[in-house]
Amino acid sequence: MSRGGPRRRPLLGCIADDFTGATDLASMLVANGMRTVQTIGVPEDDDSAGMEADAIVVALKSRTIPADEAVRQSLAACRWLQDAGCEQFFFKYCSTFDSTPKGNIGPVTEALMTALGEDMAIACPALPVNGRTVYQGHLFVGHRLLNESGMQDHPLTPMRDADLTRVLGRQMTGTVGLIGHAVVGAGVEAVRRRMDDLRGEGVHVAIADAIADVDLRTLGAAVANHRLVTGGSGMAIGLPDNFRARGLLAECRDAAALPPVAGKAAVLSGSASVMTNRQVQCWLDAGRPAFRIDALRLAAGEPVVEGALAAFRAYGEPVLFYASCGVEELQAVQARLGAERAGALVEGAMASLAGRLKQEGVRQFVVAGGETSGAVVLALGTRILRIGRAIAPGVPATVSGDGEPLALALKSGNFGGPSFFDDALQALSGGACG
Repeated sequence: MSRGGPRRRPLLGCIADDFTGATDLASMLVANGMRTVQTIGVPEDDDSAGMEADAIVVALKSRTIPADEAVRQSLAACRWLQDAGCEQFFFKYCSTFDSTPKGNIGPVTEALMTALGEDMAIACPALPVNGRTVYQGHLFVGHRLLNESGMQDHPLTPMRDADLTRVLGRQMTGTVGLIGHAVVGAGVEAVRRRMDDLRGEGVHVAIADAIADVDLRTLGAAVANHRLVTGGSGMAIGLPDNFRARGLLAECRDAAALPPVAGKAAVLSGSASVMTNRQVQCWLDAGRPAFRIDALRLAAGEPVVEGALAAFRAYGEPVLFYASCGVEELQAVQARLGAERAGALVEGAMASLAGRLKQEGVRQFVVAGGETSGAVVLALGTRILRIGRAIAPGVPATVSGDGEPLALALKSGNFGGPSFFDDALQALSGGACG
């Protein structure tokens, strides 16, 4: 990414707990003027050559793995980012606070605090542009509490409590506090005073309220001197201005510039989220070609991937390959196969299919679902992504920065509107990558 002149030293080092969450965060940073690259996993050595940027986002697949392994991977990412020269560190998790009762948000936060020598961190998953807001420590999705939003039926991380102080408190060894909206609304100094008060009470992690972007900018300014910040991608809105105020970040008008990538296109959807189901249905209602990746057929040993490839060759236009289904059908499949096995079968099929589609000349991939995106990107052999303009809030166009160029849109389950698949295909074919 070098454009001549002195080598660009990264200022912000980010650790994301899934692949689509990483691109969501990277998109937010690019939109706020930071040239950003994303690595798929922790790079194997300490050489960051070819990744010159203002921010580096390390994408892990650690959201649902055992907490001790998530901690190990996150600390490895942190060490690599420290060696790369980053000054501030961001632990990014989902705007719906996806986690299991044992973690992994709490354990990873505590481990990173220890590694970076921090005694206070805020936790704020708010992303108002996508309807995720936090008020009095409770997380809302649109006008619904988190546990009434559909997330209570998530196959891997069912969220049945909207009170984030309780959710995070169950995952941590210490006490979780609250920075309420009245404090945030009073400004930066009020937030800092509240953090000092919480320290005095023995609290070291606090849920922070935010119902609008102005709240996120206030919080961002309040943590300008913190080594560690945690939250959803929205929490990153205010961080670039901190670096500008110190004269470390110049104004950048082409942070989102990407080279065009020509080739065939395909859509792969493994998410079972409410919005992804709507997006699949929108595609089907339009009479567009599609092929179902059925977990039960995979479990029976049927040649599902070969059938998918045959469909791709027959249609001669972008095909949607989807595993999405309704809640009742999903529950029936999980009851028969087990949630982990069902998910692994679909991920494996999507990964295998992506690799075969690449051999068929596909160079533009739209992928829905964090777990699916991780499996697909690894199968494609991509380890570095350059981040471009947003296709939808939280979903940027990206181009691989290593090997043969590929254009990818990696979408978290509930992101994007009903027509997202078409919107993304149009963006990758020219609009966002040209």
